[in-house]
This record gives sequence, C-alpha cells and structure tokens, in this order.
Amino acid sequence: MEQHTPRRRQSNSLTSVASGLENMGVELSESLEEDQAPGSDPNPTEVGDSGSKTGLEPSSGWRSLQPALKVRCFYREHTQLFRWICKGLLCTAFAAFLLIACLLDFQRALALFVLTCVVLVFLAYSLLKRLLGPKLQRCVKPLGHPRLNLWFKRGLALVAFLGLILWLALDTSQRPEQLVSFAGVCVFIGLLFAVSKHHRAVSWRAVSWGLGIQFVLGLFVIRTEPGFVAFQWLGDQIQIFLSYTEAGSSFVFGETLIKDVFAFQVLPVIVFFSCAMSVLYYVGLMQWVILKISWLMQVTMGTTATETLSVAGNIFVSQNEAPLLIRPYLADMTLSEIHVVMTGGYATIAGSLLGAYISFGIDAASLIAASVMAAPCALALSKLVYPEVEESKFRSEEGVKLTYGDAQNLLEAASNGAALSVKVVTNIIANLIAFLAVLAFINAALSWLGEMVDVQGLSFQLICSYILRPVAFLMGVAWEDCSVVAELLGVKLFLNEFVAYQELSEYKQRRLAGAEEWVGSRKQWISVRAETLTTFALCGFANFSSIGIMLGGLTSMAPQRKSDFSQIVLRALCTGAIVSIVNACVAGILYVPRGAEVDCLSLLNTTLSSSSFEVYQCCRQVFQRARKTFLETPCTLSPGPPHTAH
Repeated sequence: MEQHTPRRRQSNSLTSVASGLENMGVELSESLEEDQAPGSDPNPTEVGDSGSKTGLEPSSGWRSLQPALKVRCFYREHTQLFRWICKGLLCTAFAAFLLIACLLDFQRALALFVLTCVVLVFLAYSLLKRLLGPKLQRCVKPLGHPRLNLWFKRGLALVAFLGLILWLALDTSQRPEQLVSFAGVCVFIGLLFAVSKHHRAVSWRAVSWGLGIQFVLGLFVIRTEPGFVAFQWLGDQIQIFLSYTEAGSSFVFGETLIKDVFAFQVLPVIVFFSCAMSVLYYVGLMQWVILKISWLMQVTMGTTATETLSVAGNIFVSQNEAPLLIRPYLADMTLSEIHVVMTGGYATIAGSLLGAYISFGIDAASLIAASVMAAPCALALSKLVYPEVEESKFRSEEGVKLTYGDAQNLLEAASNGAALSVKVVTNIIANLIAFLAVLAFINAALSWLGEMVDVQGLSFQLICSYILRPVAFLMGVAWEDCSVVAELLGVKLFLNEFVAYQELSEYKQRRLAGAEEWVGSRKQWISVRAETLTTFALCGFANFSSIGIMLGGLTSMAPQRKSDFSQIVLRALCTGAIVSIVNACVAGILYVPRGAEVDCLSLLNTTLSSSSFEVYQCCRQVFQRARKTFLETPCTLSPGPPHTAH
C-alpha cells in the first residue's frame, strides 16, 4: 500500500493539470508563491524503511509550461512598467516624426505642430495641477477675504462694462449696423427677463459670465486673425474628412445617384460622421473635451456639474444623446437644471448634422463657431428664464462620471455609431417628406384663400417674412434682406432647421453664380453678412416638431419626471430659439467683411465666359459710379448754328 501512495498522488496531480486552464491558473498563483508544482504536497511524508524524504516530483508537462507561466506572471507584476516603456517609445517615435516633418517643410507641418503644442500645454497643466495644486490652494486661501472678493468682482464688472461701451463707440463708428445687433441683444435679454419664472432669484453672475464667454469666443473666431484662420482651417479639414464618404456611398449607390440625388449625396455623410463620433467617444477624446469645456463654464458661471456637462455635450451630440451623459442623475435634478438640459438641446445641433449642413455648402467655420458659442449662451439665458430656487445635489463634479459607452472594442464602437445613424437618417427622410408635403399643402390652401380676397401669392413664407421681419432686423440684417431671412427663421421654427439650411444653401448658390438680385419683387440672394448671421440664427433644434423628440427621450430615461418635463418644455423651446437669435446678434456685432477686394478694372477688362458674384459686384459698382457722375455733372445745352432763311 505504501508503494502505491506516491503514484496515486501523482495521478491526481496530472489529473488536475489536465482538468482545465482555469484550475491551472488558480494553482499557478499559489504554487509560484511557494515555489512548487500545483498538486504537490507542501509537507512531504517519509516513505519506505530508509526514512528518506521523497517529495512529489513535478510532471514533464508542468515543466514545459512553467517558463511561459512565469513570463506571464512577470508581465502581470510589471504591467505598469511595460506600459510606460510602450508610451515612451511611441512618444519618441512621434517626436522624431514631427522633427523630420518640420525640418522638411515647416509650413506643411504647421497644423500638426500647433496641435502637438496644444496637447503638451494641457498635459503640463494637468501635471502642475497634480503636483502644485494643493500648495497653491493653501497659499491663495488666506487671500480669499469675502469683502475683498466682492469689491474685486464689482471692479471687474465695471471694467468689463466700460470696456464694452468704449469698444462699441470706437468700432461702430465705421459700421453703424453693429449698433442694431447690440440693441437686439439688449431687447431679447430684456424680453427673457420679463418672462422669467423667478425675477428676484436670477443669478446675474451666470448670465453675465455666459454672455461674456460667448462674446470672447466670437471675438476670437470672427475678429482675430489666428482664431479666424484656425476655425477656417478646421472647417476645411472637416470638409476634406467628409469627402471620404463618397468612397462608401459611390460603391453602394453608384456615381450617378450620389451626384444627382439629394438623399444619396447628403445623408451618407451623417452615417460616416456618426461612426467617427462613436469612435472618438470610445477612445475617450470627446469626454475629455466635454469635461474641459464644462469645467470652464462651471468655474466662471457657478453652475452645477450635471447641467454644465449636458450643455457642453450638446456642442457635439444631439438633444437626445447629450442627456445620456448624465442619465443616472436626471431623477434627482432640479427643475432649473432640467430646463438647462432642454435649452441646451434646443439651442445647438448634433455633430452628425453639422456634416450634412457643411455638405450643403454652408460655411463650415460659421457653423462650428455657432455651435461653440451657443453653449455658454444657452446656460446663461436658461438661468435668466428659470433661475435656481432649489438646493441642488450636484454642486461639485465629485461623484459625477461620464460613461464611455457599451462598446468592447474599436470596431464595435464604429459599427454601433454607423448603426445608430440609420435611425437619424430615416427620421430625417420621414420628416423631410412629411414637412415639405405639409408646407406645399399649407401654401396651396393659403393661396386659395388669398385669391378669394384678391391677394395674390399668399404663402406661409410670405406671412413669416412679415411677422419675423423685426426679429431679422434686430439681428443686424440689412432691411432689404430681412424678408428672406425672416422666411428662413419661420421655416426653421415651424418646420425644422434642415429645410431652412437647404433653402439658405440655394440662396448662396445663386449669389455665387452671379444671378440677378431681384426677379420681379422676389429677392434671389442675400448679402454675405446676412448669410453669416442667418447661419448663426438657424443653428439649433428649436422647432415645434422637436418637442415630442425631447419629451420622448427624457421620459425614457426618467419616467418618474414626466410631468416635470412636460411643464417646462415649451418655455425651454422658446428660450432655445432666442439663444440662437442672440448668437446671431453677437455675430452681427463682431462681423467684418473679409477677403481681398476684387480688382474690378482688371476683371472687367478680361474676356468673361460666365457670370459670378464678383462680376455682378463690379458691374454694379461701375454702374453706380457712372450714375453718380452723371447726376453730379451739370447738364448745359450748347447753342446750335444759326438758321438762315433761304
């Protein structure tokens, strides 16, 4: 019996080795710590008469597996070290690549160099904050006297106000139409304050800082050369990026359809852009950008973490996707915070639709600037209309986490993004068919009713052009363009912004083609300034058809708050619509014509094969100068030769 004991133990050990990898993994972690094979007895017994100790010898299979398992265990113990080594090698390779690119052609590598510098600045800031943040807080804390802070804030507000007045006085001396846009900002803010839910509870800190951030962003994008060039470059890169959609859509639909049919030309862009956004969310880049933007607004405006994160997310995603960032906290949010979430959704557009509007021919830089500027403005005006009177649970960002989605890998994230866009595309198709058909029916009915009282050409657009013309004028649009802009505002408010942007692109194409400005009493195109301001004013989901979308999305996330959502959705819709208009007013204050002036003398002396906007401008300029010269020249009649009678 004694001779069979070791064999029985050895057979049990071999059985345990062959039983499965999971058992081997468990035994490995224990055996490596004890330097013995799995299944062996840690206390070997004496066997035989000689009294010698015979321990259990490991099997040959275990010996062959031992090196690989030791390597695996070593890697697990030094995972962090290996990660740092890989990151160091990648950074070294990238630095070498950037250096070579800059040495070969610095102008060509300028964009990559600037992006690298921006990333390094943020990394340095994070490192300094981690190392020196607590020390700086301890040093600054004794200086934070309440009365000193109060006087500092008052002084800062006074300086900002006087600076704005001085800047307006100097800047508008050459362009008086900017004062109209400034008056529009004052009128719309006064209107929102008049309908505020709690007048005495308005946080003027949030309102002033929100409008100030919006103004500074607009100043950087529209007025400064680096900001204008940066956003123009970003818009051009997005257009180039979106052009790769043709590779997939032409393979599926064919070259002819994507060139001639609207649905196959524009809607595949949404699929591609949605796929790209999903990938950026998976890698965490979008969450990082959203957190940085929300941190800036929260620190300056004093808003809560959840509402600020939602508004910052609306810059990139739609009104239904942004609340998903704060879905676990919707049930505990105050009514004011929910109003901010809704207003942010109505005041911005989704990143996927941004690509579609750029494919229409709408100026990409203006669209991007409008999306970014709308976020702080939406937060400010929402706090003006529905101030906070409850105690929020989310004053600090601690405990508020952003999700990275359900995708397990990069390919799944890309596939999920493309699949989710199908719902967006079908929704757009259904809405376009329905709304354009309804619009045609309404116009036919109005025309029929108008003919009964001898009013020709009565239509929905004509009614909007009269009702919303004061709004367009307060934006800073020239009076002769107000009728067209008012029509587009009406289409956006009562139908949707997709149809309005499509009509705006048609006006722009006619202007670039050099078409006649007027055909009868109908204006065929509008000025570049009016196009830019209209681009800002249309940038938002604030239309009556979005009420159901907003209520359906939020109710599915927090069913117990359905009555609260229904109570404030209409107020949020009106606030979101005015946010877009105030955004256009700020753009009107800052807008200046850009681009080199056309040399009309050289242009008109060349042989022209086709018309263009530049040719139209030059011909109009020459005609106006000739007319002015003719009117200013005195007309004298010279006496003729005397008549002699024969």
